[in-house]
Amino acid sequence: GMNVLFIVVDDLRPVLGCYGDKLVKSPNIDQLASQSIVFSNAYAQQAVCAPSRVSFLTGRRPDTTRLYDFYSYWRVHAGNYSTMPQYFKENGYTTLSVGKVFHPGVSSNYSDDYPYSWSVPPFHPSTEKYENYKTCRGKDGKLYANLVCPVDVTEMPSGTLPDIQSTEEAIRLLNVMKTKKQKFFLAVGYHKPHIPLRYPQEFQKLYPLENITLAPDPWVPEKLPSVAYNPWTDLRQRDDVKALNVSFPYGPLPDDFQRQIRQSYYAAVSYLDTQVGLLLNALDDVGLSNSTIVVFTADHGWSLGEHGEWAKYSNFDVATRVPLMFYVPGMTSPSVNQGERVFPYLDPFSHDLSLVPQGRSNKVVELVSLFSTLAELAGLQVPPVCPEPSFHVALCTEGSSIAQYFPASEKEVEKEKGGCDSPYRCSNEESFAFSQYPRPADTPQWNSDKPRLKDIRIMGYSMRTIDYRYTLWVQFNPNNFSADFENVHAGELYVMKTDPNQDDNVYNNMSHG
Repeated sequence: GMNVLFIVVDDLRPVLGCYGDKLVKSPNIDQLASQSIVFSNAYAQQAVCAPSRVSFLTGRRPDTTRLYDFYSYWRVHAGNYSTMPQYFKENGYTTLSVGKVFHPGVSSNYSDDYPYSWSVPPFHPSTEKYENYKTCRGKDGKLYANLVCPVDVTEMPSGTLPDIQSTEEAIRLLNVMKTKKQKFFLAVGYHKPHIPLRYPQEFQKLYPLENITLAPDPWVPEKLPSVAYNPWTDLRQRDDVKALNVSFPYGPLPDDFQRQIRQSYYAAVSYLDTQVGLLLNALDDVGLSNSTIVVFTADHGWSLGEHGEWAKYSNFDVATRVPLMFYVPGMTSPSVNQGERVFPYLDPFSHDLSLVPQGRSNKVVELVSLFSTLAELAGLQVPPVCPEPSFHVALCTEGSSIAQYFPASEKEVEKEKGGCDSPYRCSNEESFAFSQYPRPADTPQWNSDKPRLKDIRIMGYSMRTIDYRYTLWVQFNPNNFSADFENVHAGELYVMKTDPNQDDNVYNNMSHG
């Protein structure tokens, strides 16, 4: 059995060279992609941290975990579902968590689901607690809690940043695992580019402001139902945004500030890329690159001004689409000999390589499939498909394995099957992804981005196929978790071929009946 290195990034949309972004410098992630199969159309099940993470770590959709906010623990509130790391642990792996893997707090029982999911207590960087402190130096020399926050790392508490500490701990654990010769599942959760956009200031130099454009569609679309809009309340609470006094909910941010946010998001991605590069380089150092599956993904995307929106909290592609790639030695790339380097560290300040993905799949896939996919890739028994309902079933998944789309197995699947062995398994069928987002009301409120369960009145269920994004905002009752599809508040339909940015809602256009 292979080891697993599972890298999950907070709020990272696919602004990466390997996804065709021309501006970003992400040489290390691109290098990983050059040895991996890269999924171009991968989607999260809800565009907010805790619900998305609990969904893909349990392999169940938010309607089954019953977590749409941050305030319940699925084992108590929904069902005692096994998690992906728990399954690996029960199958003889040492399971380790570094940084933000589960969302901390109630939703993972204040323990990141230890001891169920992990062999040892999860590691959290000691400087995480300063994330929202006033550590950003303003033009006046004073310290602020800003959104845009390039910093001198030597001036930071303990002279470091959380993601740097997480990389160091993950590298330490790789060395321990090598010495102990233990099979491991190591999950590493990086925090940037989550806000505040606090990163080492030198990365800002990679992106001169004059090269930064606005979003292609920085205005609120005319036919966007008001229930679909997210008013980016969390940004408004940062000192630098507060000072702009922008009107709620639609008031646009000034163009020059939009450029600064976009610049800092990109800079934070390049900072993240260096951390991923150091981690993968360490995998080479300990000689485990030829026996470790590497998965790289994010919990959801992040709007950068598209539709006049910022942050996550919506059903648009910019909020739900994530990078997703799998490196499987000997399958996605040729096997390497012991001691051969697969992931030499690349410095984003000097490397301008354009590395292309080893394989690319345009199939529409979902993060809820991660559990079954990783089980299959590691040679474990794939958990069964969940019955309907599955609250009483501890081990099952609602996402079918996407290993069938991998280069080596696609031919084999066709050769062996000559047909489909289950409704999920036919790889020439149209693929689709479901996402959803709750709202407290039909119009944007102060709590529209993050309504608590008791305040949810509407659920936006969204379906993405290669050709369309289709969303229905329906009445929702939080007391019995029921959605009433007879009571539709609003709808959205976008035709991807002619409207790739999802600006022209044709839901009410009869010709699309």
